[in-house]
Amino acid sequence: MSVALRAQLLLCLISLSTRTGFTRYIEENDAADGLYSLLTLAQKRESEGFIFRRPLRCLDMLATEGYFTFVASRPQLACAAFIIAEPSEVISLELSDVSIDCSAGDFIKIFDGWVLKGEKFPSSYDHPLLPHERYTDYCSSTAPTVASRSSQNVAMIFFRIHSPDSGFSLTVKKLHNPLPCNIMSQSPEGSFTMVIPHQRRNCSFSIIYPVEIRLTDLSLGEAKSNEIHPLKQMWSGCSGSGDFVELLGGNGVDTSKMFPVADLCFSSSGLAQMKIGCDNSVVRLVSSGNYINRVTFQYRLLDQNELPKTRENSLDNFCTVE
Repeated sequence: MSVALRAQLLLCLISLSTRTGFTRYIEENDAADGLYSLLTLAQKRESEGFIFRRPLRCLDMLATEGYFTFVASRPQLACAAFIIAEPSEVISLELSDVSIDCSAGDFIKIFDGWVLKGEKFPSSYDHPLLPHERYTDYCSSTAPTVASRSSQNVAMIFFRIHSPDSGFSLTVKKLHNPLPCNIMSQSPEGSFTMVIPHQRRNCSFSIIYPVEIRLTDLSLGEAKSNEIHPLKQMWSGCSGSGDFVELLGGNGVDTSKMFPVADLCFSSSGLAQMKIGCDNSVVRLVSSGNYINRVTFQYRLLDQNELPKTRENSLDNFCTVE
């Protein structure tokens, strides 16, 4: 993913959704609604039973719960809404008031995760469902309402509508997830703990920024060594141990296509840190299912003078390791 696209989707749109959602809501409603002040609207939102409402755009980012309505003013043939929640939440989506013509080529599809530039997050290797099971297709459903629940803190909806005045409504709710796995971070700075309790699965924490990552605590099933292994070339590293943590870097969101920059297959309470000058930096915990595995880490955005200088015809033109 390019820096420009990352900034557009994950910085500008999230910022708009979280910081100016109230303003947009007032501007896009009629004069009577415009009489409400921001303070009044905020108080209503906090009161029991209030549902945040606003129109849905063809390309949108949703970071709040609410009721979103799309009505086509002209043919809209390539639309998508990206939904993101907090790391410890999953997303519930429900379609209603749908008025589209599936026989004319209209469609609405919900995806469990994100698709950006043809790459999926979470990767097919890390997601509990098969690729085709991650899609919920309105036109293929016989149920009166179509609903879906994500497996992680991101989801999205694709739609194509040919006829003006056709559209649908989307209800977004966030639910607590006691064991978060495969998280897309909303922030370039923070800390997190991933835990996999006796489950054979892989969990990734994706940060779509160049960052410094500090591993502050690591508990794995079997201690293999006491050294961090920077991967200067593609090699197996800790992968044979069955339980390990790897740091990945790349310019996309699919972890299976990213460059492994370091791995650890030992328990440690000491500090290990690494700067990853990539568009996307990932902490990935791999578990055999035989143990309770846990990793705690902190991350911060790299300063401009810490970013790598570009070098043509090399992976280093977007990623470097220190």
